[in-house]
Amino acid sequence: MRAMTYSKYGSNDVLELTELDLPKVGPGEVRIRVTHASVNPVDWKIMSGGLDGLMDAYFPVIPGWDVAGVVDTVGPDVPEFTSGDRVAAYARKQVVSGGTFAEYVTVFAADVAAIPAGVPNATAAALPLAGLTAQRSLEALDLRPGERLLVHAASGGVGTLAAQLAISAGAEVVGTASAANHEKLSALGVTPVSYGDGLSQRLREMAPEGFDKVADYAGGVLETTLSVLKEGGRHVSIADPTVTEHGGRWLWVRPDGPRLGELLARVAAGTLDVAIGGVYGLEETAAAFSASQQGTARGKLVLHIAD
Repeated sequence: MRAMTYSKYGSNDVLELTELDLPKVGPGEVRIRVTHASVNPVDWKIMSGGLDGLMDAYFPVIPGWDVAGVVDTVGPDVPEFTSGDRVAAYARKQVVSGGTFAEYVTVFAADVAAIPAGVPNATAAALPLAGLTAQRSLEALDLRPGERLLVHAASGGVGTLAAQLAISAGAEVVGTASAANHEKLSALGVTPVSYGDGLSQRLREMAPEGFDKVADYAGGVLETTLSVLKEGGRHVSIADPTVTEHGGRWLWVRPDGPRLGELLARVAAGTLDVAIGGVYGLEETAAAFSASQQGTARGKLVLHIAD
């Protein structure tokens, strides 16, 4: 099979398109013929060695944790799926090795969800990591109807989804973003605010009584969070582990097929929008990583690997 790999840590120039054997299918696993995968910042951060202290890497590494495609083969004891099913998954494993930027990938069936009719594979591939992160962070906050939520980096891949889920839950959402993304947030029902110098003051003027909950999808904003959070309020971050020293929750999302299925159902129902900012071929992975690193894409970056 064709796969994008790297054989050592480094920058985008360590990526190379290679031919590898098909992955074996173990008990409780399905092998997916990949049609689409999506890029997350964690993919190139791992490639740079940024998570070497946390996860073992077995070279050559196939990057990628998001996938959509068609079940090719099921392993022993997998009654949930059959060959030909259209599926998606957050396919993170306990080691960094056999990722989704390839023509085939094996995934535990418990981490896989069926793609509903009407949801394109490209959209399904863009959802898993960002959507599950958004969903779980709001659960960690115990967000309630009528509460006021501050979302740092509300126009990003996770922030946009979290804002939509929060509004659907009856919360009032204020989100930080560059001015270029304010119209996008307003269309979702979010009150936008520009980040940068004076942010805390602007937020206090918008919410003199403070925010009930704060979700940080950016990092580097702890001081602002604490300055505008109500006494007894909750805060969570996916980017700053030091929040735990200040009563917050640092979150690392887990694969979860049933919860991914819930999110895909929302997409199918038209109540959750997944924006795609660009589509690349497998051989263009380095260009997709570069676009992700620049941080200017208006949506998730997707790799189209096969029809």
